[in-house]
Amino acid sequence: MDVQVAPLRSWDDFIPGHDRFAVPDFKDISKWNNRVVSNLLYYQTNYLVVAAAVISIVGFLNPMGMILGAAVVVLVFTAFVWASHNKDIIRKFKKHYPAAFVITIILSSYFLISFFGGVMVFMFGITFPLFLMFVHASLRLRNIKNKLENKMEGIGLKKTPMGIVLDLLEQQEEGFTKLTDYLAKAKE
Repeated sequence: MDVQVAPLRSWDDFIPGHDRFAVPDFKDISKWNNRVVSNLLYYQTNYLVVAAAVISIVGFLNPMGMILGAAVVVLVFTAFVWASHNKDIIRKFKKHYPAAFVITIILSSYFLISFFGGVMVFMFGITFPLFLMFVHASLRLRNIKNKLENKMEGIGLKKTPMGIVLDLLEQQEEGFTKLTDYLAKAKE
């Protein structure tokens, strides 16, 4: 598989004026998911730079805690992805509840890190960058270049690191379509 790193988008494009940001339609989870996934794929290198800056600040303040926190998160993520590929019950859980699978990884990491006394490092060094990415990806409106790049990624013309991570977590549109269908049935 030929993995390509997405280009760093201009900061004027990444953080434009308020006219390119809008609150998503919380009633249409599928559309909101498409916006988030599209922005995560399109701005992935910018998100990496922002996350690296936050992690560097936290790492400077508590280097051992950040190393421990990063190691725990990587190990938990790897263990869950491995288990989801090798254990049927976990594979089915990930397939039917992809968002719950991601939340399980985050909560498992949190509990392991809290066992070692690094809760603040987890909150500010690991969770805060993820939160910033999710908020930006939720609020940033897509543009034509964004949609075109994501279509190329979706049909397999190019593969990027964020695309691989989203595939491993099964955070594609069909997973959220199932969630949307379930919520629609629950409302009835």
